[in-house]
Amino acid sequence: MRTAKQRAFLKWAGGKYSLVESLQRFLPSGDTLVEPFVGAGSVFLNTNYQRYVLNDINPDLIQLYQIVKQQPTQFIADARSCFVESSNQKDCYLSFRQRFNQSQDRYERAVLFLYLNRHGYNGLCRYNLKGIFNVPFGSYKKPYFPEAELNFFAEKAQQAEFRCSSYQDIFASLPKDAVVYCDPPYVPLSKTASFTSYARQGFNLDDQANLANLAEQACAAGSPVLISNHDTTLTRKLYQQARLHSLQVARFISQNGKGRQKVGELFALYTPTADVVSVVPRIRSASQPVRKAQP
Repeated sequence: MRTAKQRAFLKWAGGKYSLVESLQRFLPSGDTLVEPFVGAGSVFLNTNYQRYVLNDINPDLIQLYQIVKQQPTQFIADARSCFVESSNQKDCYLSFRQRFNQSQDRYERAVLFLYLNRHGYNGLCRYNLKGIFNVPFGSYKKPYFPEAELNFFAEKAQQAEFRCSSYQDIFASLPKDAVVYCDPPYVPLSKTASFTSYARQGFNLDDQANLANLAEQACAAGSPVLISNHDTTLTRKLYQQARLHSLQVARFISQNGKGRQKVGELFALYTPTADVVSVVPRIRSASQPVRKAQP
């Protein structure tokens, strides 16, 4: 049966929508999918585990997800009001960005986060060392309001628990029969190609090595772990205890699309035994129902 992929309601640099088909070949079966770096949630949206533990160190992202889960109808109505022609101007964008950076109200920040994500440059989520969101205006003709995607997310989110913790804490509290998928900030391909400041803490090379160690420990304790990253000499060394699978994928950081080229994507699969792991197709069928969210 032909399956239909679900898009995330956020634009996200490094999002996994285009890799869903490849990822599903390696994700083992289990009761719970744990994502220490959930990002836009494309893997969550296109898999069929019984429950999910979805984590990110960015509190704005997790607060947004919790609000969409808890009160989707009100949130969609309020967010839609920001997607009008008068709001798609640089001066308005900068005003809303300043308002976001000054606000302490979690609901207001959630509405503005979606606005900034869809009107800012190329879906980037970037903060400076003081925690100030500083993505420039994107200059799009008519930013898309993702109402259908928000509704789908709200329905599926009833199966999920959202957390805002460190990746170390998530590994320290894995549930029984968990499968872990890690999509960390990638190892940069050059000195100027790193977009890891999605939270003020950043993610450095020590974190990359520590994540590999935690994956080995989780695997030894019985939880399979799949990690995606750039295919580099460093990542191959970090993940030498895993089964490695590489493919070429296009990178979409340039706004105008010129000069985009394919780069190596590496999947590192840690499995608890040497036997061939049981993998199952987990892309949602277009005909498969989803539980309704409560407004």
